[in-house]
Amino acid sequence: MPAYMIVTAQLKDRQAFVEGYAKVAAALITQFGGRYVVRAPGAVSLEGPWGEGSSVVISEWPDRATAQAFWNSPEYQAAKTMREGIAECQVLLIEAPGLT
Repeated sequence: MPAYMIVTAQLKDRQAFVEGYAKVAAALITQFGGRYVVRAPGAVSLEGPWGEGSSVVISEWPDRATAQAFWNSPEYQAAKTMREGIAECQVLLIEAPGLT
């Protein structure tokens, strides 16, 4: 069953984030079998305190196990250090069963 990783990120230095972490993460997502569905800045929060002005990234994965293999990989753990001090992220992972 497909799984989706949903990330909202408050960026302190967008240029450093895009030129460093984002490039490395994009290559790893492809390498581990994921694909981007959405990558966009400027979210508008309709309810709740988190998200206004955030960048939002949604990636699709074949299943939860594949997404978690990416997330827990040594390669991604190293990449995550590139966003320290420049981004505050919230990350969710959800499986998406077919609609009935």
